[in-house]
Parts: sequence; C-alpha cells; structure tokens
Amino acid sequence: MKIAFVSSEVAPFAKTGGLGDIVGALPKAIKRLGGLCLVIAPKYKCVDVAKFDLKLLDYNISVSIAGDNKRAEIYQTKIDDDIPVYFINNDDYFYRDGFYVENGVDYPDNAERFAFFSKAGFQLLKALGVSPDIIHCSDWQTGLIPAYIKNGGKVDDFFKNTSTLFTIHNAAFQGIFDSRYLDLMGLSQDAFVPEYAEFYGKINLLKCGAAFADRITTVSETYAKEIQTEEFGCGLNFFFRDHNLKLGGITNGIDDEEWNPAKDINIARQYSVNDLTGKEACKKELLEIFGLKYSEGTPLIGIISRLDAQKGFDLIEEIMGQLMELDIQMCLVGVGNKEYHSFFNNAASIYKDKFAVKTVFDNTLAHKVEAGADMFLMPSKFEPCGMNQLYSLKYGTIPIVRDTGGLSDTIKAFNNGAENANGFKFAEYSGAACLDAVKTAVNIFCGNKDQWRSLMINAMNEDHSWDVSAAKYLKLYQELKGGAYHE
Repeated sequence: MKIAFVSSEVAPFAKTGGLGDIVGALPKAIKRLGGLCLVIAPKYKCVDVAKFDLKLLDYNISVSIAGDNKRAEIYQTKIDDDIPVYFINNDDYFYRDGFYVENGVDYPDNAERFAFFSKAGFQLLKALGVSPDIIHCSDWQTGLIPAYIKNGGKVDDFFKNTSTLFTIHNAAFQGIFDSRYLDLMGLSQDAFVPEYAEFYGKINLLKCGAAFADRITTVSETYAKEIQTEEFGCGLNFFFRDHNLKLGGITNGIDDEEWNPAKDINIARQYSVNDLTGKEACKKELLEIFGLKYSEGTPLIGIISRLDAQKGFDLIEEIMGQLMELDIQMCLVGVGNKEYHSFFNNAASIYKDKFAVKTVFDNTLAHKVEAGADMFLMPSKFEPCGMNQLYSLKYGTIPIVRDTGGLSDTIKAFNNGAENANGFKFAEYSGAACLDAVKTAVNIFCGNKDQWRSLMINAMNEDHSWDVSAAKYLKLYQELKGGAYHE
C-alpha cells in the first residue's frame, strides 16, 4: 500500500495549527501498520535547509503557469529517518513570512501559488517513479489534485490505478478565487460547473477537491454530519449532503510520545495515571510562570487557543466578571484577534490575583499548561476536531467544552457520577451555559475529590493515539485500493 500525502503544512517543518500536526504524525502511524508513505509539501521560508538537513535533489521540474514556465526545486529530508518528505520550492511563491496570509491579509497570488504547488507535486511523483495507490490531500490548497487525477486519468496511464482521499480540516476555509484563474489552474470548462468547482460564479477549491475525490473525510465523525447543515456547512451544506455517501469522519489522534506526562521533558515533574503526585508540582510551576499565587484546593483553569470568536472567546468575554467571582484561577496562552489581546490583557490587570495571560504561541508553555492546569476550557462555537481536549485527557486535565464537532465525539459528560465520564459539556452557545458548566466542574473539584480523581483516571486511561485513527485510515485506503467508492 503506497500512500502519498500532499499538504500545505507538515510538522515539525511548517504548521499553523492542527493540519501540520496531523500530516506530520499520520504517515508515521500508517508506516507502523505496514504502509509505504511519502509526503509532499511547499518549502516555505521557515523550512530551514540546515536545521532540517534538507538535500537538494537533481530533478528538472518545470511547471506551466499562465503560459510561463516556472522552475520547481526539490528538496528532501525524512521523518523518523525513513519517511521521505519532499519540499517543492520556488522563492517567488514560497519565500515569504507567512504561508497564506501576511498581516491579516491573504496573499493576492494564492491561486497561482497553490496551482504551482499542485502541478509540481504531480510532476514530482512521475519523476520519482512513484504511482501511489492513494493520494491523500488536505484542504483547499490541494483541492486541484483530485481534479487532475479525474481529468487526466483518461490519458495518463501513470495514475490510472490511483485513488484520492480528500480531508477537510475546516470547511470555513474554502479557497475561493475569480473564474479568470480557471486556465492558470489547469481546470477545464467541464470542471467549472455547480457539480464540481463552480461556486456562485467563482472557483471554490475546497469544493473542487471534495467533488473530484473518491472519498471525503473530516477530522471527526460529528463534524462530517455538521457540515451537511446550514449552521456549519459554510454555504456548502447542500453539496456535502449530495455527497454524503462518500463522506465520513475519522477523529484525529495525538502523538503520545510528545504529549505524555510520563515522558514529557517540558514539565516540572513527570507523572502518570498510576502516580499523580507530580501534577501538583506542575501546577505550582505554572502558577509561578504566570505570576499567580498558589492556593491549595483552588482549581486552575487553563486555555490554549487562537484568540478568535470561533473558539468561543465572545462567551468568555461575556462572563469574565462572573467567572472571576468564583473561587478559581485562570491562565490563557494564545494569539489572534487584537481586540481579544486588548480585552484579556486588561482583564489580567483588573483580576491580577486570579487571571493571567500570555499573548504568545509557545509550544513548551503549552505543555506546561496541559500538565499544570486542573481543567481546560474550550467553549468553541464550532470545532472540526480539536486537539487540546485530547492532550488534556492524556494529562488528566479535565476538559470543559461545548458539545460540537470533535469535542462532542471525544468528551463524555459528567452526569451524576457517570462511570465513563471524562469531562464537562454544555450544548447551548451562550455565556450562561458556559458559566454553568464551569460552576459544575468547580463544585465537583472542590466538593468531591473521589469523583474528580475518577474523572482524571478515566481521561488518562483512554487511548487517543494516532494508532487508533491510523487503523481507520488504513481500512479506508484498502477499500479505495480495492475499488470501493472509486468513480
């Protein structure tokens, strides 16, 4: 089974969020199950040649873009010493400070940049002599590849036995461009119809990838259902409903080598489900980092997130005063909307004994929050999968989440001492509902230590490793290779 992962991000080389983590971890898990994997990604400015031991390969790949031939340099390195990662480079397109945006503004040539990347990726597979069983694409940046397979399959024997899987990580980001880019992208007029890439007179690359792919997945089972509704479909709900027979969800896993309190070198003291004593030391260190005073028995709520309304920060803003009336402490790590930066920095000055914020992205600090907090708050308006609730479970840091997307799939709500509970959930998207869930969690933490310990043990005993999710992907790859869903 040969699988080529084509993605605009791959950790640890380049990532802005969950997509990079997933493409960095899933191939490793698939390889452990016997698959042969390779990864293709753009070589952004941050992908340092020396740091990542990149080798420039001797391939002469030229891509036609709007009548001009653009050269693609190919660099190679490896994940875990045996999974090749090929980087497609053209400084005009990728040597920039951002991946897709800069200073909050999309790059105006994104259509051209990712058309170049997709075409070069296709040519690279031919140059390597690798005709994969599956090409696994992710999000709009690779939405052209399934179209190339379907359009070119009739004349190009090289990919005649290749199936495509298209994974949607967030349907809100669709890659919508003016129809004048149709020729530049290498799409025929036959593709520019409502059944495929056309969307209100424009080209929609997320829709294009999903329409032409043999199978579509989302990053959780619930999100696959949600995107078929008006609330979460972002204008494509009818389209997803039409394709529901080839649409399903596979919940993301976590790298439990990196995110594991028994092995974590970033935290004050390692601990495990069999010996939880180290967690209090982690809490004391975290409070010290944030300048908060340790108070025995007072729960510490952690938040790590992009500061955006999607993540429920409008709810937290609404109830901040009421939260601070509770016997709690809170710490927040994140960057994003400048209005939220201002609000939370101001709140930290008002409630300086109870709330602290660091408007940064710091992976080491993220580990310390997961280990040191007692609870983790994720009141997302929508959440295709979510990763931090999974990290929190591993660290015995009990999630408080809204009942949506992957949060719904992975968190089993405490309800009068339910035996398998691992967290707290609220359904209504409102400040009042969020506040009630926090109050319930605080009451259990302060009033029933045995129940809280049971929650922690339940959470830490669950297996959310990539091996579980990878087995589901491998089964899907095998179905696709065997002809199932292949149109």
